[in-house]
Amino acid sequence: MAYTITEKILLKHTKEKEIYPGKFINAGIDLCLGNDITAPLAIEEFESLGIDKVFDAKKVALVPDHFTPAKDMKSANQCRRLRDFAKRYDITNYFEVGEMGIEHVLLPERGMILPGDLVVGADSHTCTYGALGAFSTGVGSTDLAAAMAKGEVWLKVPESIKFIFFGRLNKWVSGKDLILHVIGDIGVDGALYKAMEFSGETIKKLPMDDRFTMANMAIEAGAKNGIIEPDFVTLRHMNSLGKKKFGFGDARFTKLKSDGNAKYAKVYEYDARKIEPLVALPHLPSNVKPVKRLKNVTLDQVVIGSCTNGRISDLRIAAKILRGKKVKPGIRLIVIPGTQKIYMQAVEEGLARIFVEAGGIFSTPTCGPCLGGHMGILAEGERAISTTNRNFVGRMGHPKSEVYLASPAVAAASAVKGKIAHPDEA
Repeated sequence: MAYTITEKILLKHTKEKEIYPGKFINAGIDLCLGNDITAPLAIEEFESLGIDKVFDAKKVALVPDHFTPAKDMKSANQCRRLRDFAKRYDITNYFEVGEMGIEHVLLPERGMILPGDLVVGADSHTCTYGALGAFSTGVGSTDLAAAMAKGEVWLKVPESIKFIFFGRLNKWVSGKDLILHVIGDIGVDGALYKAMEFSGETIKKLPMDDRFTMANMAIEAGAKNGIIEPDFVTLRHMNSLGKKKFGFGDARFTKLKSDGNAKYAKVYEYDARKIEPLVALPHLPSNVKPVKRLKNVTLDQVVIGSCTNGRISDLRIAAKILRGKKVKPGIRLIVIPGTQKIYMQAVEEGLARIFVEAGGIFSTPTCGPCLGGHMGILAEGERAISTTNRNFVGRMGHPKSEVYLASPAVAAASAVKGKIAHPDEA
């Protein structure tokens, strides 16, 4: 029977002899994770079961990243809940402030996810890890409790949609623009409970950070997961982490791919040469327009960071545009690296100095402004451009504020101009 890469990973993690889209399965997991918003609910459910240990203390990760450093007493208590649970059950992968990072940047950075793994997390952007060739998906807090207890997840095998990109990327076009183009084409429910498989010559040449961005935003099209077949780029990334060294003959890189005659619900093809820097306008990630078509959209705030675009290459791109320039008076520029390691890299490479000298601030890792938590909440009537992943009504603050989504290049240029701008304009 022919299988897609998603189906192959799921089959490997079950006791089933065969699977097919629509079939319900119990699948073993390689890692489960929660954060300071979702894990406390899962912990409450877990402890109500009267279980005295998690299924594997090394395969549970707890990352307090949304409201940390704690912004108020309620968030401090949420983090305390994670801390106490981790201590009680000897959780190996609990990350306190100081070593904490944005979960979907931190865990891959630490080499905790491998190609072919099955990962579930009580956060919708767990789909990020599909960039490594893993099946990773978001679940509810109750499902996380069950996963911590039994090491399994119950789910329906999704159909797969293939997205084939060909052609060379234009200047300033990144993985963020590719995924915005897809979401703009198919809509926020265009891949509802489907596996989004990204492939083609363009993807094969795409750097790992851009792949993370694309997989991260699969959920914005309603997908169950996003995934890219592991290849030489994946191999090189995994070997750069300083963990176990992989050879190209490793089965994770030679056999972990879709069969040629695998069945797809749909297949889309895109000419990357026709894609230019894009912006998603309020209040949907699918409300996409080319930057050049937006005139005089003034701003109050620019945010560069998040689990979507808070990696070192993102900061380098932003710094390239901001070097020697000043943020437009009246604009708040907030730059947030994804992890402490990226923070240090940015300091050592002089990127942090560029951001501060330009008139911005450089923050410790946090999800803060992305969900309207802290570190950049919008007031009524304010408008921001952000490298985050969602721009729903009230996402970053007041219901009458507006959020525009874009790449780090567009965001940085917009900070300089004080309005949404193409990088060539900065």
